[in-house]
Amino acid sequence: MEGMTRAELDETHAKDLSKSPVLRPRDAATLILLDRTGGRINVLMGRRHSKHVFMAGRFVFPGGRTDPTDARIPVAAPLHEAEFEKLRTGRLTESRVRAIAMSAVRETYEEAGLLIGRRAPFDSKNPGWRGFADNSVQPALDALRYIGRAITPPGRVRRFDTRFFAVWRDAVAMEAPGGPPTDELEEQVWLPIEDAKGLEIPPITRTILTELEKRLAIDPELAPGAQPVPFYFMRNNRFHREVV
Repeated sequence: MEGMTRAELDETHAKDLSKSPVLRPRDAATLILLDRTGGRINVLMGRRHSKHVFMAGRFVFPGGRTDPTDARIPVAAPLHEAEFEKLRTGRLTESRVRAIAMSAVRETYEEAGLLIGRRAPFDSKNPGWRGFADNSVQPALDALRYIGRAITPPGRVRRFDTRFFAVWRDAVAMEAPGGPPTDELEEQVWLPIEDAKGLEIPPITRTILTELEKRLAIDPELAPGAQPVPFYFMRNNRFHREVV
C-alpha cells in the first residue's frame, strides 16, 4: 500500500467515496484474533453487512469507532506498559489511549460475540459493556498487541484513525451463548492468513495482514513492545509508511 496514489486507491474504493467536505478522522480500533492450534495460525475475518454505507460486503476484522466512555470501564489487567508507550504518541492522553484499546475489546464482543478478559464477577452501567456483566467476564487489555495504525484517506463517506491490535484466541474468556448482539458481520470465518488475504478485503486490511505475517516471522509470540509499529497515512495524494 505504501506509495499507492490517491487515484489508485479511489479506484478500489469507488463505492465508498463521498462528495461531502473533508471529514476529520475519528479514533477507531480493530482487533485481529489469532488461533495457532493445529500447527498453523488462523485469523478471524467477518463479512460486513451488505446494507452498510461503508465497506459493505467486504471481509474485515472486528472493530469500530472509539467511545471515550470506554476509558472509565474497570479492567482485570491493563495494557502492557510497552504497548501503552507505543500507543501514546503525539498528544494522546492516558485516558484516550485506554479508550482506544478498550473499544477494540468491546467491538469484538458486539460484532463477533467473543469476550476478552477473565471469568469473574463484573458490573457496569454502561450499556456497551452489559454483555460482559451478564456473562461475568471482566475485560482485560494485557494480551493486546499493537501492530499497526492507518488513517482513512480524505474523500471517504467515513474516516477513521484506526489502531490495529492482535490477540491470541486464548485471551477469549468465553463466546457469548447467544452470539454477537449485533448483525454488523453477516459471516465469520477462521482462515490461514494467506487465505484471508485472498478474500474481498480493503487494501489496508491486506496490508496489515502482510505486516502481521512479517512480524510473526521474527516475533512468533508477539512479545510486548518488541517490534516497530507501521503507520499508514496519505500525504500529497500518495500513501506513506512510517514506523513508531
